[in-house]
Amino acid sequence: MLLRIEGYDLPGRRCGPGPDFPGAQNIHVAVQRKDKPAELLDVQPGDADAVEWDLECEPFTDADGVLTLRGRYIQNRLGGRFVYLSWGEVAADGTFTMFRRAKLLLSGVAPEVMAAAVERGTLLGRIGLTDAKGNPACATTALRWSAPNG
Repeated sequence: MLLRIEGYDLPGRRCGPGPDFPGAQNIHVAVQRKDKPAELLDVQPGDADAVEWDLECEPFTDADGVLTLRGRYIQNRLGGRFVYLSWGEVAADGTFTMFRRAKLLLSGVAPEVMAAAVERGTLLGRIGLTDAKGNPACATTALRWSAPNG
């Protein structure tokens, strides 16, 4: 099955410093592999019109009887399963230096949406990627979850 993440409203490639943000240049975003922060899936520029990632995953019922997902890019820590979007600066040599992350919680998926997604083969999460201050969205972030047809 697929977990598709679609991001929109990106912050741009440059954000100036502020009280709670150091500022960054040549901003990019990617999905972080489970337990491997240096392994990133499909690094995208921060000024793209939209970004999208398709993550292969497997549905299963956890110890609490909740239908959820596991896979290479799905983290599992206290508080449940989630996907990390890593924000970083990309240097001239292509080196990605992370400066913040957004945690996309699977616990926010309504049970009926998860069941429909498993049946249809895709769970879609849509997220705005700019916070209220114009910086890259970070911390625990809300998504709109759906189970698209076909």
